[in-house]
Amino acid sequence: MMKTLFRLMLLCLALGCAWLAWVVLIPVGLPEAGYKLTVGPNRTLSQVARGLEQEGVVRSRQVMVALARLQGVDRKIKAGLYRFDGQASMLDILNRLADGHPDEASLTVIEGWTFRQFRQAIDRNPDIQHTAKDWSDEEIMRRLGFGDAKPEGLFFPSTYLFSPGIEDAELYRQAFSAMQQRLEAAWAARKPELPYRTPYELLIMASLIEKETGEDADRPMVAGVFVNRLKQGMRLQTDPSVIYGMGSLYQGKIGKADLRRDTPYNTYTRAGLTPTPIALPGKAALDAAANPAATNALYFVARGDGTSHFSATLDEHNQAVRKYILKKGQ
Repeated sequence: MMKTLFRLMLLCLALGCAWLAWVVLIPVGLPEAGYKLTVGPNRTLSQVARGLEQEGVVRSRQVMVALARLQGVDRKIKAGLYRFDGQASMLDILNRLADGHPDEASLTVIEGWTFRQFRQAIDRNPDIQHTAKDWSDEEIMRRLGFGDAKPEGLFFPSTYLFSPGIEDAELYRQAFSAMQQRLEAAWAARKPELPYRTPYELLIMASLIEKETGEDADRPMVAGVFVNRLKQGMRLQTDPSVIYGMGSLYQGKIGKADLRRDTPYNTYTRAGLTPTPIALPGKAALDAAANPAATNALYFVARGDGTSHFSATLDEHNQAVRKYILKKGQ
């Protein structure tokens, strides 16, 4: 009886080892064109493994995660694009991820970042040659052939894939070119009779919209409010522009004194658009600036859930402020 049980245990162990070897070492057939694995920024090995299992590239995500932890790959995984041709076993994929050299690295530029934050992301990326790290903002624009333009807002937020070792100047060029293309498209598709004289003014408006809301559905309405205010000669009174003008003085809150302190970016003390964009706007903000909602609203206030309440009159706006702002502070 004991011998039979022992033999059964050995058989189970052998079958388990055979299954494990099949899962880890036997390649899975890939498409003739090869397979591209894109590892996004901040993606965990568990998320990557789940995606590979769903696409039939690995046979067990649980085994992949366990093996990765044993090898320490889960702590080494780098964002980027990895190419696999012909066949690839789970071990092949893990070894590729472990070597830390994707075929294409990536840089993600977030919508609403300032140019300073964009520069910091480039300077921190180890796959980029930092030839422009010590250049001033003005020198970057001049050396890259962009003239004397202020850099804020002129670079498109997106995820850029590139071969490791690329010079930072090339990424600046790509992001600048991408913004020019998006801005030209938005300008060409804009509604008639908008209060913008140039594409640059549309870009400024898009940056204000970008910083006022992260809710896609609210962006055209925010644009509609700002356009209505400009047409009526009202000041925009948007807090993000005040914060931008404060620079390093901003410590997380703005008070009445900040709203009264005049700077070129204080839209409470100055009429019209700000002199430059205040952030890097994305496509949704550009589209909203070019095609604002048809509305009679002149005011809006944050509800506290990411959306805004829009009002056509000051009385209605004050009621919304009492409902969403003052009650919340009590």
